[in-house]
Formats: sequence, structure tokens, C-alpha cells
Amino acid sequence: MIDSILAHPHVFWLALGGLLLAAEMLGASGYLLWSGVAAVVTGLLAWLLPLGWEIQGVCFALLTLVAAFLWWRWLSSRKQQIPGEVLNQRGQQLVGRRFRLEAALVNGRGHVRVADSSWPVTADEDLPAGCEVVVLAVEGITLKIKAV
Repeated sequence: MIDSILAHPHVFWLALGGLLLAAEMLGASGYLLWSGVAAVVTGLLAWLLPLGWEIQGVCFALLTLVAAFLWWRWLSSRKQQIPGEVLNQRGQQLVGRRFRLEAALVNGRGHVRVADSSWPVTADEDLPAGCEVVVLAVEGITLKIKAV
């Protein structure tokens, strides 16, 4: 068995990468993803280039660290939303979004289509159909809007 692994190290790395990626699919929350990718890349490098086992191990370790660092950088650069801030508050999720009125507002009241639903809206002035509006706030189930 060891002789087979030493003769074909790329098979070991590709199998290890496949096992780590399969284990990741079982719910490891991303911890095994980058190690699995690093093992697959190491396997491909071992297949293409005659590398000793020491260099393969160092390559795997460095690729794992680099991939984890890049993933961490990407995650930290994303805008984080506070988990309960707008959870189950669909109206609050609409604040700041832009929509186009399908029907004119009469006396500052009307409706706007949001995806497959219709929301009641109020504005300080009457607005014509086709006007682009932005949601300023939510008062109960009514969206407070203004023209863009």
C-alpha cells in the first residue's frame, strides 16, 4: 500500500482532497473546503511535476494557509449585517431600495409592486405612474417613499 502511494502520490492527494470536500458537504461550515482544494491542487502539481513528498507536504500546507487567509480577507471585507436587526421584518429590508410606480399616487397614497407582492405607500406629494421612488421608512405596513 505504501509502495503504491509512493509510486503515485498524486492519487493520494486527489483522494484526500475528494474526502475533505465530501466531508465539507456534510456540514463542516467551510473549515474543510480550503484544505480539500489545497489537496486537489497539490495532487495536480504532483501529477504534473516530479515533486518529493517533503515539497508536496509544504505545498499542501502553504496552499491551505494562503486559501484560508484569502477566504478570511474576503469575508472580512463583506458588509456584515447584524443578525436580528431586520430578521422577519420584511418592510425594514426594503428601506433604501428603489422601485417604479405602476399607478399614480392620489392624495399621496397608493401601492408599489415589490417582487410578487403589493405594498401600500405614502408620499408627501402626488406622483405620476412610472416615477422612480426610494423607500425612506416603514410605518406599520406602509412604506414612506419619495421621488428620486
